[in-house]
Amino acid sequence: MTYLTGAELLQRVKRSVAEIDVYQLKEALERSQKPLLIDIRELDEWAQGKVKGAFHLPRGLLEFQIENLVVNRDAPVALMCAGGVRTVLAARSLAEMGYTNVASVAGGFGAWKNAGFPFETPRLLTDEQRARYSRHTIMPEVGEDGQLKLLDAKVLLIGVGGLGSPAAIYLAAAGVGTIGLVDFDVVDASNLQRQIIHRLSSIDRPKVESARDTIAQLNPDVKVVGHRAQITSQNAFEIIGRYDLVLNGSDNFPTRYLVNDACALLGKPLIDASVFRFDGQVTVYDTARGGPCYRCQYPDPPPPGEVPGCAEGGVLGVLPGIIGSLQTVEAIKLILEVGTPLVGRSVQYDALEGEFREFRIRKNPDCPVCGQNPTVTELIDYQEFCGVPHRQAV
Repeated sequence: MTYLTGAELLQRVKRSVAEIDVYQLKEALERSQKPLLIDIRELDEWAQGKVKGAFHLPRGLLEFQIENLVVNRDAPVALMCAGGVRTVLAARSLAEMGYTNVASVAGGFGAWKNAGFPFETPRLLTDEQRARYSRHTIMPEVGEDGQLKLLDAKVLLIGVGGLGSPAAIYLAAAGVGTIGLVDFDVVDASNLQRQIIHRLSSIDRPKVESARDTIAQLNPDVKVVGHRAQITSQNAFEIIGRYDLVLNGSDNFPTRYLVNDACALLGKPLIDASVFRFDGQVTVYDTARGGPCYRCQYPDPPPPGEVPGCAEGGVLGVLPGIIGSLQTVEAIKLILEVGTPLVGRSVQYDALEGEFREFRIRKNPDCPVCGQNPTVTELIDYQEFCGVPHRQAV
């Protein structure tokens, strides 16, 4: 039996694989319909530098994860390694999997650098972070770059109650680097039925402090910024303006309208949710994306006392966990820029029937906040707008 040497195998495979040089690659990457550049080097090699926009998928994972990254098998793909040898064999493997437009970059990253083309040193997770977030980073939709986006993100929670508790916990677990908490209240024994971020030892303590302690025990990567105050027309812009997006867990109308208007005027995405008894709902108001806002759906507040809150009607303790987790999913999607956010859609959950239903929310061209001719251009007195006595509202 005659055996091939490694060099002979490489030459044979090269005859069946498309190759491009780094000059052709640079030209292709400057076109509008550029190929997806996948760098298959190992992590220590990747740390030395990368082509801007390249996706890192080590050689050992290529065949196992390529289908999640490249769904269309006819899409153009360019493979890069250190010297252009591993990519030849990798291109053959992808061809055997049905990928029809794969090219190996001759000379690899070394040739790119030697040609004087620009490259960047990637920012990497620490070894501890790589272990902590490993179930994220193996997902092509996240990867190390996505996890770094999460670590850089700043998310504000309005309320650390039923909805804010699971949202804060899962945002922290996911590695969202800065979490702001707005709540002036203290922990009460009745909160513990659903507000899972708090403990018996936290009764009579400020909720912001209780939540900060829990998050500190969960993930030291997370910075918690506590705002132990009522959010008002006087401080909303200053507080909300520090963050990338907002999750609303408030259960009263003055705060809902206030936070909506502030987010719309600042161009911040608002992930809004509510729960009552066995029912919950969640949506994303993002006027910067052309979506509707809360006022498009509810132009005017209901008369005071017409809609009972959880304190009057009750809420199934586990329900905020479900809806607050959905809020967190939407936040992570927005940070990672993956999937389809719930902009213009409301997902409603009926726990008794075990059913999810989706409803469309239309943008109102006459909306006073985000319509074609807005009349609300600054924050107003929302207690007066909602017809309720002046009192702390969050």
